[in-house]
Amino acid sequence: MTKRNGYRDWRWLVLWWHNFFFLWNMIEAQTRYSIQEELKRGSVVGNLAKDLGLSLTEIFDRKLSVVSEAGKQYFTVDAGKGELVVNDRIDREALCGQSASCVLPLQVVIEDPLQLFRVEVEIQDINDNSPRFPSKDITLEIAESTATGVRFPLESALDPDVGSNSLKSYKLTKDECFAVRVKDVAGERKVPELVLTKPLDREKNVVHTLLLAALDGGNPVRSGTAEITITVLDINDNIPAFDKSLYKVSVAENASEGALIVQTKAADIDEGQNGEIEYSFGSHTSDSVLSIFNIDSISGKISLKGKLDFETTTNYELDVSAKDRGSPRMEGHCIVHVEVLDVNDNAPEIILTSRPKPVSEDSPNGTVVALISARDLDTGDNGKVKLNIPKKSNFALKPSFSQNYALVTNTILDRENVSDYNVEITATDSGSPPLSSKKTIHVSITDVNDNPPVFTQPSYNVYLKENMVPGSILYSVSASDLDSGENAKISYSILDSKVQDVSVSSYVYINSDNGSIYSMHSFDYEKLKVFQIMVQAKDQGSPPLSSNATVHVFILDQNDNAPAVIYPSSAALGSLSHQRMPRSAKAGHLVTKVTAVDADSGHNAWISYRLAEATDTSLFTVNQYTGEVRTKRAVSEQDDSSQRLLIEIKDDGEPVQSATATVSILLDDALHEPILDLRHKVSEPSRKTGRITLYLILSLASVSVLSLVTFLILAVKCIRTSRGSGSCCMRRSDCDDYKNPNRNLQIQLNTDGPIKYVEVLGGDMMSQSQSFRSCMSPMSEYSDFTLIKPSSTTDFKEVISVLDASLPDSTWTFESQQVSTEPY
Repeated sequence: MTKRNGYRDWRWLVLWWHNFFFLWNMIEAQTRYSIQEELKRGSVVGNLAKDLGLSLTEIFDRKLSVVSEAGKQYFTVDAGKGELVVNDRIDREALCGQSASCVLPLQVVIEDPLQLFRVEVEIQDINDNSPRFPSKDITLEIAESTATGVRFPLESALDPDVGSNSLKSYKLTKDECFAVRVKDVAGERKVPELVLTKPLDREKNVVHTLLLAALDGGNPVRSGTAEITITVLDINDNIPAFDKSLYKVSVAENASEGALIVQTKAADIDEGQNGEIEYSFGSHTSDSVLSIFNIDSISGKISLKGKLDFETTTNYELDVSAKDRGSPRMEGHCIVHVEVLDVNDNAPEIILTSRPKPVSEDSPNGTVVALISARDLDTGDNGKVKLNIPKKSNFALKPSFSQNYALVTNTILDRENVSDYNVEITATDSGSPPLSSKKTIHVSITDVNDNPPVFTQPSYNVYLKENMVPGSILYSVSASDLDSGENAKISYSILDSKVQDVSVSSYVYINSDNGSIYSMHSFDYEKLKVFQIMVQAKDQGSPPLSSNATVHVFILDQNDNAPAVIYPSSAALGSLSHQRMPRSAKAGHLVTKVTAVDADSGHNAWISYRLAEATDTSLFTVNQYTGEVRTKRAVSEQDDSSQRLLIEIKDDGEPVQSATATVSILLDDALHEPILDLRHKVSEPSRKTGRITLYLILSLASVSVLSLVTFLILAVKCIRTSRGSGSCCMRRSDCDDYKNPNRNLQIQLNTDGPIKYVEVLGGDMMSQSQSFRSCMSPMSEYSDFTLIKPSSTTDFKEVISVLDASLPDSTWTFESQQVSTEPY
């Protein structure tokens, strides 16, 4: 049953094992077993796991499978024992016919990694078939004049078994006139011939009945019989004779219908009807032969009337009979051996030994994708097959053995570029002309996490109005990932950073799923103008990949601060401001100056002054832009000595914010008008006034140069932009090239020309921009500057204390008004 069943003697066993290991070393991954046919299902062929060097665990884990090249699954593997067992009935005669060798090739495939082993199972014949004659009854007509020794060929018995179990001999029942002889013909066929051993005497015996037995060489011997009925005929004592007893001819399998195969020729020395010959195939010629060949009864020409197929039958033996027309009719026989020549009429076939598995995109070159084999039913060069793949393919074929190949990767794969491949394999034989076939193998590429999330842009600029409702959405960032599945799922988070020494998470939070950023409280422009958020997008691959983007948040000012009076100091503190002026004051006399600041910026901080109420509206006027309170006319004796002014201060925002300052003016006869003396003094050269004038000139020059440089930069950027796009927009939201919002210059002029308001914002984007505002001194006609820090945290009391030193009283001088503070 196994490889050791036929070797009981230990010496033969040692010799057998020696030959086995020798062949193993030669064939490498090939194993051969030998079993008898007709074994019961489940019979053990051999221990496949042991012979292949595999453990039982490996058989299960690596999914060992057996594929039969014969098509039908005759064998299977007992995974529990690792044994190759019979899975279906095996009939050697059905598989291999009368071939001397019957081998079933198997392919054993294991996975992870993919390996292929070739196993051959030799099927040994058993004597399970008896010889059988095509016909149980054989009828012969023999003339009584037939000479002794003449042989009459009989139809051979058929025995499907081979070797010692095949047909060995014939035996004839005892008869005084006949004996049987065996003739060996081509193909190791044994043809029985009936030999006339004694002259026939029709008058003594008209009919001879004989029993012919066919014996095989099996143990026990099997046999088959046929009954021969011989009728003895009178006279016509010459049989037709062929010029050759054996005709040999070769015909290509693609020969056309009607093609001449051979012409047989027989002669009969009799005269008349006894010498006229008719040709035909032997009476026991099979229907399959009769469907392919035709013989002309007059000429003896054998022609083709059907299709030849080398892959089905490689040769034919035709029994040709020549009969005369005598009475009794005499016949002669010859054999025509037709050899069919192979032509390249079968295209090669591509067989998938193992189905392709998905390949990871980070697989190295040479990774096995699938196992492939090729076969061609033709023989010789017509059956030699080569497999090819297009040259620019990402895959290659690696040959293993006996027209078996491994499909392997040939380059680095990238699923993001190509997620699957259709690999076209071409099989071409070596025939003339060559035939080919194609097969497409679909290979899927699996994803690995090799691409980090990518934001739509590296940084975002967000402009928000101050005083927004907490919980409002600020902005939504978005990132994408070229990977797929879990590797492409993105979660967003905010990296920890500090804004004014406070964690940024105290200001905003982000939705981890969609990247929407929300405020946690409202923002105050006067406290915080700009800050940045570092957003991270991280995928869920292993290991996870991430990327960052910066969100610059710019707070836009709203008019939420009313102007604050900083001079006079008493008005700034909400009290009534008391001022004195001489009754001798002329028209245009500077009484005092109301100074206010607005914590907002831009237009929201532009301040105007208006006289809302007055004891005598005809006596005083307030400059709209400077807040200077002057007399409209000379003071008369009829004017009240106590004047009360209500001055309204408004900003330029929307909605308008306002404040008021109340000034009480006392007309004093004892005071002289110091302003005239001061103006005379101003005309006198002095070192201090000269230095102040120089400072004023330098300040104005600096502002002018800064303005000019800013305008030049904007002009250059506008020209560069106009070259690329044909247009230039100076608005920050429309000009792509102007994305530096941390530089701002605002200038407002009086109606009469001099600068009324200058605001310069500068510094690093993420730092609180330094701001310098110009404020007119209490006596604006001398254009002295007071520099203050414009923020909501400005210490107005400090400013007031500075300006208090310059009250326009009787001791007021120009020099006393030159007060400045260092820039913050």
